[in-house]
Amino acid sequence: MVKREAGPGAELLEVETPRPGPREVLVKVEAASICGTDVHIYQWNEWARRRVKPPLILGHEFTGEVVELGEGVTLVKPGDRVSAETHIPCGRCYFCRTGQLHICQDLQILGVDRDGCFAEYVVVPEVVLWPVPEGVPPKVASILEPLGNSIHAVLASELPGRSVAIFGAGTTGLLATAVAHLAGAAQIYVVDQYEFKLGLAKRLGASRTINFRAEDPVQVIREGTEGLGVHVALEMAGSRQAFRQALGALRNGGQLIAFGLPARPVELDLPEEVIFREIEIKGITGRLMFDTWYRASEWLKGGRLELEPLITHELPLEEFQRGFELLIDHPSETVKVVLYPSG
Repeated sequence: MVKREAGPGAELLEVETPRPGPREVLVKVEAASICGTDVHIYQWNEWARRRVKPPLILGHEFTGEVVELGEGVTLVKPGDRVSAETHIPCGRCYFCRTGQLHICQDLQILGVDRDGCFAEYVVVPEVVLWPVPEGVPPKVASILEPLGNSIHAVLASELPGRSVAIFGAGTTGLLATAVAHLAGAAQIYVVDQYEFKLGLAKRLGASRTINFRAEDPVQVIREGTEGLGVHVALEMAGSRQAFRQALGALRNGGQLIAFGLPARPVELDLPEEVIFREIEIKGITGRLMFDTWYRASEWLKGGRLELEPLITHELPLEEFQRGFELLIDHPSETVKVVLYPSG
């Protein structure tokens, strides 16, 4: 699936099988899932126009089997089932050398800055490969990357025994609901506009779901917390409205975790909304490399996370256009679309 030139859409093309270079690995893709970032590139929004340089094979969430090793590879062998950290660090900059690889100064992202996984084969550096825990099916293994996003976002706060509000019940919001429940949150409010997704949130551990089309989430949350507000709010939707509601739902001294990417700047009354209330705002990107991956694997091995309900559609790669249409035109019934390359 190739973004051959600037503009909306993509094409299915026959290309040469890539070859791994030194310390790189060729992986035969078993399953790959569509992310919101892929949708941005497919639609060719303002961010994609600034960042992406066609031609490019899209896709970054996947699982597959190692089939060929480049020179010097020692961490994996042919036949290993793997997923991958999609943030590819340089290993040389200040941030990499101080244990902050996920915010590397010269970071590359698979399927954004280099060819990705919506294909039969993908080449990735061995350093970002991750072994898939035994018994995890390919469709679930393909969403380990967004699971890591949600784990990083939830565990950035001191959540056990505290109340949390999650704004946005897309993939990362629903995964954050499951992780917050597992991490011991006392109350979990989930806010969205689609009843199907709010039903999934209930199944994954939400204490109370709020349809913002029918109820004022700030009022409902404050009434449920003795007028104080929640300890932690996670903005997972990338909505300016949700960001402001998240601020309004926080108690004084609370923490706002900002993960979603609003299309336009968000205005704040900094003194009244943040400073005088001692609100902490923490931005989250990617996953902690590789602490987040270890946590995800241990929870999966222990059978503590139920991820399959989030996978609402499974399609062959040849039907990728339908997959994108489901996400763009039918968000009320679509969470995660998994693609299967043929061959």
